[in-house]
Amino acid sequence: MLEFKDYYKVLGVARDATADQIKKAYRKLARQYHPDVSSQPDAADRMSQINEAYAALSDAERRAAYDALGKGRQQGERFSPSSDWADGFEFSGAGVAGTEADQFSDFFSQLFGRSAGGPRGPQMRGGGNSAGFAMRGEDHHARIVLDLQDALSGATRQVTLRSPRRDAQGRATLVERKLDVTIPMGIRAGQRIRLAGQGGAGGGNAPAGDLLLEVQFRPHPRFEVDGADLIADLPVAPWEAALGGIVPVELPDGSQLKVRVPEGAQGGQRLTVRGKGLPGPNRGDLELIVQVVLPDARDPKIRALYETMARELPDFDARSVAPTG
Repeated sequence: MLEFKDYYKVLGVARDATADQIKKAYRKLARQYHPDVSSQPDAADRMSQINEAYAALSDAERRAAYDALGKGRQQGERFSPSSDWADGFEFSGAGVAGTEADQFSDFFSQLFGRSAGGPRGPQMRGGGNSAGFAMRGEDHHARIVLDLQDALSGATRQVTLRSPRRDAQGRATLVERKLDVTIPMGIRAGQRIRLAGQGGAGGGNAPAGDLLLEVQFRPHPRFEVDGADLIADLPVAPWEAALGGIVPVELPDGSQLKVRVPEGAQGGQRLTVRGKGLPGPNRGDLELIVQVVLPDARDPKIRALYETMARELPDFDARSVAPTG
């Protein structure tokens, strides 16, 4: 769950405020709440909120993305964003870095991304006198959302990026571009794919910057991803749990795996299948959580069997049986 941040409300400006109005509002609030000058007990927290709001709204790219995603939401509203909530927004720079990433909210970092580290902004190339310097293009970053299968087998996918650009009047508008991206087999959530030369244009003959695509996964109907590990429920019949057995497990790629259920398995017990997670140098595991599924007693035959068990096992007390791990 995320808490929506109404950055316009935090700064006390209208949604159509100009960049100059936003800057003036920030400076006024900073003079009021900066911990060095304010005696109010919540000054540090208020100043952090003010800094975060200004970081979002003073940057034309961030503001355009925030406006596109924040329509109709209220300050403090709690919501569960979909996996592709902030998918495909392309920003200048390598992402939110340093103190920003540490002090700002999860809402901010999920929307604008975190830095992959390394230099931000243009980089000087060349040597000799100053006339020989050229400015390498700035790196850009964006988040893309993939299917789990893409990481298991590798793939080539076309992604659509929305990049805020200034028009002739200085307003930020969203411009789309499409790219074919090769997805490496075994990529993890949070890792980045670097597309050389797809960032900002360089100065003169200097090369363009790179585009860094942060990977996230769409929810899978059966499997969760935890780093390199895959986690899924394993439905078993009561007799399979009690007596043990070998049951089939269908993997995300459609292949089937045979898994041994130990005798006396209990609901919630975890079975680990080594090396059946995401591929790679440190291949993950498959974690299966046993779920005992009871036959439906509305079927007369099944009901009769339950009644027989109740008669034949009068001393069995399920509440006194400690589950085994």
